[in-house]
Amino acid sequence: MIDIHSHILPAIDDGAQSLEDSLAMAKEAVREGIRAIIATPHHKNGKYENTKSSILQRTEQLNQFLKDEQVDLKILPGQEPRIFGDLIEDYRKGEVATLNNGGLYLFVELPSNHVPRYTKQLLFDIQSERLTPIIVHPERNTELKENPDLLYEFVKNGTLTQLTAASISGRFGKNIQKFSHQMIEANLAHFVASDAHNITSRSFKLNEAYDVIEKKFGIDFVDLYLDNAELLVEGKTVYKEVPEPIKKKRFLGVF
Repeated sequence: MIDIHSHILPAIDDGAQSLEDSLAMAKEAVREGIRAIIATPHHKNGKYENTKSSILQRTEQLNQFLKDEQVDLKILPGQEPRIFGDLIEDYRKGEVATLNNGGLYLFVELPSNHVPRYTKQLLFDIQSERLTPIIVHPERNTELKENPDLLYEFVKNGTLTQLTAASISGRFGKNIQKFSHQMIEANLAHFVASDAHNITSRSFKLNEAYDVIEKKFGIDFVDLYLDNAELLVEGKTVYKEVPEPIKKKRFLGVF
């Protein structure tokens, strides 16, 4: 397995706080059957700034440390930039990192409670740079949950999305779990990743999520998400089915 979203680099955001934390996370990842992890530290989220050059350097250092500790896990560089108006300009300046530094796929994090008005235009501008934007954990965004047609428009226009494993298994609550499952059903999800921050409250839980997906949606969806992580790392085009709008279901006259 490849995990495309984690906060395993030490002491640079709200993930691993030390090399010891990173080591513990790496060992837990190996136990889960993960052989490679893209490190995606927060960037420009109002609290943390981690530029591409810094991430590349720290990824190299962590790989050497894990090799010395004889942990069979490969760390790949990435970044989780919060959406901001100068994102394209900063990408051109070399401060914004693509996933696995491949120049193809770019994470975009939205604020948790709303979708900025310029989001549609920025997603278009990202694609104009020959990049594919991937919205991380959209299932945890309040406005997208309330207006899933907005997410459908983004995906229809070429944006991809990444669900968090813990959302799928219900660890963020039933409403987020329900929206995650609706996204899978409507072909609005393209990746599953851990967004792991530690080994206690925010661990990997990928196997747990894939068990839920297999039971509810079938093994083909599991294979799709596993394959897409591999294809992303290899710099290839990922699989995507034709997206559908999420149907709001009425129950006793209430949505």
